[in-house]
This record gives sequence, structure tokens and C-alpha cells, in this order.
Amino acid sequence: MNSTIRPPSDDPLYALPDATRPHYATGMLLDAGDFADEQTYHRNRLARALAFGSGAGARRLAEGVDADAAGAAGLFGGGTLAGLRVRQVPAAGEAVEEVRIAPGLAVDRLGRLVELPRAVCLRLTRWFDGELARDGGDDLRRAALDNPDRFASARLIADGPALPARAVIADVFVRFVICRQALTPAFASGPFDALDAVQTARLRDAFEVHLVLRIDGLDDDFSGLPQHDRDLSALAPAARRDALHDAVLDGWPDLVGSSDAAGELPAPPGHPPGLDPTAVFLARVFVPVAAGDPPARSGDAIVDNGGRRVLPHLGMLAGALGLGG
Repeated sequence: MNSTIRPPSDDPLYALPDATRPHYATGMLLDAGDFADEQTYHRNRLARALAFGSGAGARRLAEGVDADAAGAAGLFGGGTLAGLRVRQVPAAGEAVEEVRIAPGLAVDRLGRLVELPRAVCLRLTRWFDGELARDGGDDLRRAALDNPDRFASARLIADGPALPARAVIADVFVRFVICRQALTPAFASGPFDALDAVQTARLRDAFEVHLVLRIDGLDDDFSGLPQHDRDLSALAPAARRDALHDAVLDGWPDLVGSSDAAGELPAPPGHPPGLDPTAVFLARVFVPVAAGDPPARSGDAIVDNGGRRVLPHLGMLAGALGLGG
């Protein structure tokens, strides 16, 4: 990991802190911890509002997940707020094939805003060759599956290009990271005697993009895609109203059980093992391969944006419901 990026566990929001804020009084002695607690309080309040306002409570409506199971699994919120479309850019001249993520904004499971201020490009051939060299192609072999339509979104099947008979499947994720910036002179901390000690003066909310091979047993019963909220459009208006009402009333998860025995946030269903459990799924990439051991590429990649969770703002929802005019 880049030395300027702080480990996920350094962010106090992972611990789901209580709503406790510092109380100041004239003459009180303060230290750095008091100011850090002040920031944590305000960050935590905003993050909780975004996490649950973005649909975490509606997890009780998720198809195939009953109320008890949804509550036991902890926090589920997060998705795309705006932008972040992923597309394949074919090779042309000296330019290589890329998977390009457009600028945009997402909310992760803790309610933190993850912003890509500019487009991010992943060189697909370099990534594929790196996976091949890393372990002789063993992971690529495990990620190459027949009939990949089973793992595509309904929108791609209906409107997208035809998928190949065999493809390596990889998923694009973005995650929130904190980067250290701007050193400033400071008293040395710990058993040190130095006149030139420095400390980090600024922490920047930043991002990391990951292209993750799906080698964790995708099959007909496990697509590895994020859980989606139940489609209520076919219900009668009264039934739809009642379902939404109940989802809100029953939507508060058991926060006490949101961390595992090691104090870490458990991964949501379908999340790749070993990946930061707060990373936000953006798109699935199908890389056509021919039969062989290890598999060799046989065509341009196909990107599927239809499997992600989207969090449209209220204006968009009003327009979709015919309430915007």
C-alpha cells in the first residue's frame, strides 16, 4: 500500500462510533484527541444519514432476504449517486484497450462519499498479462466460465452486445481511502528528542479503483452481484405504499452485530473475499477467452453497468413517477 494512504482501520467510522461530541468550557485543557473527536462526530452524523437515507433500510425488501437475515448482516447501504459509468475503450493506433471509469460520486456502506473527480483508466491488456504472470494463469483459469450470460444483468442481456461462449469475469470496485498530505513542523511524539519533527497537516478523502477477478465460485445460484431492492412496480399503489412504509419501520439493522469477532466489518453478500468490505461495486467486465490452459484472450471486453445499485436523487424519482411537472 502507498505510504501516504492510511489503512482502513485508521478511520474511526469503521467502529460505528456513538453520537458523542466534545463539550468545551473556558479554561479546559485540550489535546489533539479532542479535535479528532469533534471531526469524527460530524463525519459520523453525516455518514449515518447518507448510509440509511441511500437505501440501507430498504434491504428488508431485498428479494430472497427476510427481515431477520437482513438485520443480522449489518449495514448494507451504498451505491452510485451520479456518474461513474464504466465503459470499454478499444485499442486504436498506439492507444491500448482500456476500461474507463467516468467521474462521479458514490456512497459506501458506512455512508462516506467516494468521489472520482476525473476519469480513471485501467489498461486491460496489462492487467490480464499481470494476472497471467502472477501465478501462471491459475486465477484466470478459475475465473473463466462458460455461458457467462448467467452472470450478466437483465439490461445487458436485453440491450447489450452478445456475450461470448466463454469469458473471464472481473468486477470493478471503488473504495474510500484517506491520504496523508502536507507535513508541518511539530513537537516529536514518543521518547524522542528532535527539533525537526513533522506531522501530517491534512487528510484528503480520496479513492482507489480495483478490477477484481471473480474466482470465488460463481455458479447458477451465486452471481456475485450486489443485492438489489425488490421491484415493487407491479404492486397496486396501496400495497406498494405499505411495503415502503414497513421497509422504513423495519429497516434499522442490529448495529451491535455489525462487526465480527475480530472487530472488523463483515463483507456484504456477493462481495469478493479479501476486498475492503466497504468497496462499492460499479460494473462487471467480461473478457472473452478461448479454450486453453491458461486461457488466452479472444476478443474485446464487454462492460455491464446494469448490476450496480443506483441511488437516484429525489428529483429523478419525482420525474420517474410523473411528479416533476
